[in-house]
Amino acid sequence: MGIKEDNNRVFGRTSEEEKLYKELMTDKYGEYPYERKDWGEDMSLIKEVIWQYWKPRYLLDHRAKKAVVFMDGNEDLVTVTKDDIDWESLERLSDDVVSTAKALSFHYPSFIYPFQNGRAEVQWQLNPDGRYYMDEDGYGMTDDVEVNIYGYINRAGKVVEKFKYKRD
Repeated sequence: MGIKEDNNRVFGRTSEEEKLYKELMTDKYGEYPYERKDWGEDMSLIKEVIWQYWKPRYLLDHRAKKAVVFMDGNEDLVTVTKDDIDWESLERLSDDVVSTAKALSFHYPSFIYPFQNGRAEVQWQLNPDGRYYMDEDGYGMTDDVEVNIYGYINRAGKVVEKFKYKRD
């Protein structure tokens, strides 16, 4: 007879997304170094402090009782692929900036904004401005210009509008 399946869910078993959701709803993920915030439309975002910055790590869908890892502990994107980037919009940017995108590195300060109409805007910083390198005494600042690309994700963290550099 076999096991009945429906949309990647096997009846009688708990999916990995459901297990992760249960784990992320425990008290541990509401306390430092984590922060769980309501992100609108029955969604939550869990941030974690990594190298002194609050980073978006997990998305929780309270309607489906599922969660996904958006960014791993090495600050690499998990739900975003190279196919989710509009490479033409990055053509005139430096090799270092493009390399950060190719590596799917979410190392620099970046943000997922609250959900509206089933999607959330993501600001992905590929290069910080020079103040990022400055110490508390003001030394070490560089002449770097901040470079951000923007895209949109759905409730499962999948890209629904490619990341694109918007020229001024």
